[in-house]
Amino acid sequence: MNLNRKNIRKIRGLILFTALVILVLMKFDLLCMAAAFLIGIIKPFIIGGMIAFVINIPMRFFETKLFGKEKLKNGKGRLWLKCRRGVSLVLAFLAVILIITLVVVTVIPQLVATIKMLPDKLSIFWNDYIRQLEVLFAENPELLERLSKIETLEIDWEKTFAAILEFLQNGMGSMLTSTFSVASSIISNTVNFFIALVFSVYVLAQKEKLGSQFRRILEAYANPKIYKGTLKVCGLLYRNFSNFITGQCTEAVILGLMFVVAMKIFRFDYAVMVGVLIAFTALIPIVGAFIGCFIGAFLILVDDPVKALWFVVMFIILQQIEGNLIYPHVVGNSVGLPSIWVLAAVTVGGSLMGIVGMLIFIPLLSTVYMLLREDVNRRNGVKPTIKDQSDEHLKEQRE
Repeated sequence: MNLNRKNIRKIRGLILFTALVILVLMKFDLLCMAAAFLIGIIKPFIIGGMIAFVINIPMRFFETKLFGKEKLKNGKGRLWLKCRRGVSLVLAFLAVILIITLVVVTVIPQLVATIKMLPDKLSIFWNDYIRQLEVLFAENPELLERLSKIETLEIDWEKTFAAILEFLQNGMGSMLTSTFSVASSIISNTVNFFIALVFSVYVLAQKEKLGSQFRRILEAYANPKIYKGTLKVCGLLYRNFSNFITGQCTEAVILGLMFVVAMKIFRFDYAVMVGVLIAFTALIPIVGAFIGCFIGAFLILVDDPVKALWFVVMFIILQQIEGNLIYPHVVGNSVGLPSIWVLAAVTVGGSLMGIVGMLIFIPLLSTVYMLLREDVNRRNGVKPTIKDQSDEHLKEQRE
């Protein structure tokens, strides 16, 4: 009788699961719209969580180095303990703002100066171009004969002015609509950013309390096996994402230094500025440095087009070295993922979700890789090599 009841429960569960899958497939568009609407509502909190996760890395560094256990052994230990979170949080935000300010102060003035010089450079280039055309026509008189045989195009000015007038009449309304839409989007994004920033501060200030509440809720509503497994996966995700961000920053610094040294050796202008810009944009995996390459090539092109061409050649060589040797090694070691899987994660993530996919697929694939390796070792009777990262993380936070 019990066996029959168990079979009935399994069949019932299978029927419900099948019905749910069919319903999802039938109403997939509606579910996507509902998911997009829900994500739009909680978007500031998602962004705030991302900001909190990134800021938590330098904040933990300041808490460990400035407010370690040795600082708490003296008579002012309690005072240090009370103020360490606030001071570390402020220092972490200041460090990020300082890095962004350094990039802006290094890059923007040079860009502005180059753009101001551009009209003079273009006039010189245009005069040289006209002079070369005059020499070309003087040496090849048959070109002038062919040009003189070309009939002058007749332009219907009445139709042209009518088309321009129609464009202005129809375009002004759309222009005003677009301007209003852009202004609304800017205001909305600004408000969302400040909400996300405030939310990230609250999360960082009370992260231990929030973590304790999450564990208590999970323990209350899940069986022990699911509870331990969820904490383990969360611990692995936390470690891999933290190590990935650290490795990405390390790789960006290495690439920036490579460009500074190479440009100094080959006597390119703007070596420090281009190196700082490429190091900052290289935080986007694989493709981020191309933004710095474009700006650097533009700055050099204004002064010397030939040098700009050699700069692009140098960039391609250094990018190949960095993309195929340094990046998979540095980032792969930081997240415990072999180099070939790092390239695979970047390729698949970029194809599916663009830049965001490149950023999240490496730590995600690293987590799946570690869990799969542990399960394979367990099935083959090999001693597990993965520790419970959630317990280790909780221990660090208690300290």
